[in-house]
Amino acid sequence: MLHLGDLKKDAAASPARSRGLRAQGKTDWPARFAEHAAAARDPRLRAFYGAGAVAGDTPIKDVPMIALDVETTGLDPARDEIVSIGAVPIDGASIRSSASRYWVVRPRAELQPESVTIHGITHAQIAAAPDLGDIIGELLPALAGRVVVVHCREIERAFLDLALKARIGEGLEFPVIDTMELEARLHRPPPGFFAWLFSRKPAPVSIRLADSRERYGLPRYRAHHALTDALATAELLQAQLARRFAPETPLCALWQ
Repeated sequence: MLHLGDLKKDAAASPARSRGLRAQGKTDWPARFAEHAAAARDPRLRAFYGAGAVAGDTPIKDVPMIALDVETTGLDPARDEIVSIGAVPIDGASIRSSASRYWVVRPRAELQPESVTIHGITHAQIAAAPDLGDIIGELLPALAGRVVVVHCREIERAFLDLALKARIGEGLEFPVIDTMELEARLHRPPPGFFAWLFSRKPAPVSIRLADSRERYGLPRYRAHHALTDALATAELLQAQLARRFAPETPLCALWQ
């Protein structure tokens, strides 16, 4: 994924979008999926929604999940596009690395030198790659019936939604567990009364993926590769669950 600090600046400039995402935390996702399944025109999207969403009261130990990461040409979903997608299934306490999927896709937006230096995907690679529209039939079945796990939900949700709207005329909605948001709960709580009163702001703790993993004793991986970042996110979630949440914790306590 691209730099999260830059993304936060972008999100701060779009408060309406951020409020909308927060509001989705109270969404009845199974009912929402049923509505979408009835309304979807594209058969691939209809099948995705028809697989249903996991109920919010399901214990987290029983929730089928899939860690997801995308690399992009930039940070603006309205202007930039996806260049690669990594997905790693998680079943219970097992990360199913052997079932991982990785796609390089050809963006319709221009590939900028600045983004190439970050994710390492070159013009030659995307020239031979399929358009994202050509892999929808592979991507959606991989996600179907699972709760998506990401590190910074604004990236994957916004980019995939707009990418599908541009290609099939319909967007994509799905619930997520955001490992960055779980770290923010612990390390970025609202300031207490006296801190507010005396304007004392402690130095912020980094909740970037690599720094979050380090706090749990997880190894450092190569950054900005979609499949590696998806695996890193899956491992971070497993560490967070083992240290901070009981196996019976309901899904609705974690998802957005």
